[in-house]
Amino acid sequence: MRGDTEIDHTPDAAEPRPLFSVIVVNYNGKDYLPAALASLRKQTMTSFEVILVDNASTDGSADDLDLSGRPGVVTIRNTQNLGFTGGVNCALDSARGTYLALLNPDCEAHETWLMELANAVTQHPDVAMFSSTQICQDDANIIDGAGDNYYFAGIPWRGGYGRPIADLPETGDCFSPCGAGAVIKRSVFDAAGGFDEDFFCYCEDVDLGFRLRLLGERCVYWRPAVVTHAGSATSGKDSEFTIYHGTRNRIWTYAKNMPMAALILTTPLHVAASLYFYWRCPGGKRRKAMGKGLLDGWRGLGDIWAKRKHIQKSRKVSSFSLLRAMTWHPAKLRQRRTDVRYNRYHRINGQRAAYKASTPEQPLEKTI
Repeated sequence: MRGDTEIDHTPDAAEPRPLFSVIVVNYNGKDYLPAALASLRKQTMTSFEVILVDNASTDGSADDLDLSGRPGVVTIRNTQNLGFTGGVNCALDSARGTYLALLNPDCEAHETWLMELANAVTQHPDVAMFSSTQICQDDANIIDGAGDNYYFAGIPWRGGYGRPIADLPETGDCFSPCGAGAVIKRSVFDAAGGFDEDFFCYCEDVDLGFRLRLLGERCVYWRPAVVTHAGSATSGKDSEFTIYHGTRNRIWTYAKNMPMAALILTTPLHVAASLYFYWRCPGGKRRKAMGKGLLDGWRGLGDIWAKRKHIQKSRKVSSFSLLRAMTWHPAKLRQRRTDVRYNRYHRINGQRAAYKASTPEQPLEKTI
């Protein structure tokens, strides 16, 4: 069961709906959660609510928190760890915002984060997904992510991860948003069925973005919206937990969503890439975790195939259009480079218009 819900603020019927429902899913994030919530109290816009979901933390991280300074805070306490996927999904009954804004507990949002995202959704009303600029929390000169990319053989990666800040791209299209600082239109999120709770965590954002792509949606990486991110702070970077779920869920994402013609053509490459990653993985517990992820990924394909039938039946875009949105150059995958496209157009009041930032571009050090 999902546990009890504590509501710190109950809006009355006359209170307008917020633009954003900011959802923070916490599990043993004692060293990071207070700073994440403090960054939300400093936001320069006010049309948002905060929904804090605690997944049965054992470190007391959800106790005695300072939730003052901003109305509209809801706390949901689950009696078991539902993962990121179940945590976000269980927040939906309380969320009133037009858009869902996801913020990891190991993130800190720049004070203009939501204001910039409000500008993004206003300027791009035809776009349902937005990705933020993520900067490494330990080193402001290092990119943590600039949208998620998807290699055509079924390998996702966070664009620019670990690369110098000079490589940060301008605003443009990316394949899907990273869940650490994503914004997704609520109605579109619901239409896609939300996160797949079988994933628990890792690759669930790519899976959702892929499904939304199949429904004809696009994702815009919005450079001026900035968060800092510690990354895998509670699950551990390169831990067995992270490696296992990332490996298993990568297989499921590929098998669920890739159109049949492309699936048949790319399966040999996908299998070869998976075996290559296993061969490159350091021995011991981490290689064992990857091997288990591969086996459980393949074993679970029966249930995944049943989901696939529904997803592919609802597909609204051609295989060619989908494949164009993917990355084809292997060097970009190998070097974790960004893949943001600038030659796309959106429509405002029926008129074609190029991307534009909400404010003139500034040096990054002035925006974080």
